[in-house]
Amino acid sequence: MRSTGTTRLAGVLGWPLEHTLSPAIHNAAFARLGLDAIYLAWPVPPADLEPAVAGLRALRALGANVTMPHKEAVMAHLDDVSADARAVGAVNTIALVGGRLIGHNTDVSGFRTWLIEDAGAEVAGRNVLVLGSGGAARAVVRAAAELGAGAIHIAARRTERGESLVALGGSRTKVVPWDEAGEVAGRAAIIVNATPLGTRGEEALAGATFGPGQVVVDLIYEPPSTPLIESARAAGAAAWGGLGMLVHQAGGALRIWTGQEPPLDALSGAALHAIGGRGHRSGPIP
Repeated sequence: MRSTGTTRLAGVLGWPLEHTLSPAIHNAAFARLGLDAIYLAWPVPPADLEPAVAGLRALRALGANVTMPHKEAVMAHLDDVSADARAVGAVNTIALVGGRLIGHNTDVSGFRTWLIEDAGAEVAGRNVLVLGSGGAARAVVRAAAELGAGAIHIAARRTERGESLVALGGSRTKVVPWDEAGEVAGRAAIIVNATPLGTRGEEALAGATFGPGQVVVDLIYEPPSTPLIESARAAGAAAWGGLGMLVHQAGGALRIWTGQEPPLDALSGAALHAIGGRGHRSGPIP
């Protein structure tokens, strides 16, 4: 990466931000598109979020991605948010437009596009179980509802957080106790883990029964295979990690910032190269 006097900056805001694939994939895309831009990792503790966001405007940044734990809190520091971000209650992409900071959510479209086009999953009328209640879980519930899912069950360790997602899924959406998630999983056609459980070898759904015909998605993408994915595949279910969603939501952010179609092959290749180059280190990866 080389900077010039006109190089535009972009980056990811998160805390902690020890390992992130975002700089690798976005810089690969900038290079492919011939853009004079550099993407950086910006570790920002919660107490510094407001001045960090204001700095995007001061630096005339191209934009920023937002990851844990800022996806919801960042909305208070923006000039406006898109309809998707407002509906989900979370922002994962910020664009600087005419001096105004606009929040977007590309997690919804990223998950929806990957699930249908890449995984080839049929969602309409099928029961869905979502583990988690954060920004990623909110996006999954929204996408599942848009695709016409049957019943949507949300398992959250904090019930009140889970209840805040019910409106996103519609009348057939409800929260189930966390300790009953394994039982509910046996009746679900599509299961999505939107929690960090599995990054260090934990069982996200200990004791759950899987089988052929089920689709299991773990939004963790490093390590590439988690205990949830391994258990599901061993039982004959189709199972994927979160790399596909990462690539598609990153592509959505690039489209917002540049107006150009994202080179998905370059994004995917850079992500795989970065994962392979650092072995099997585990941890939450934004």
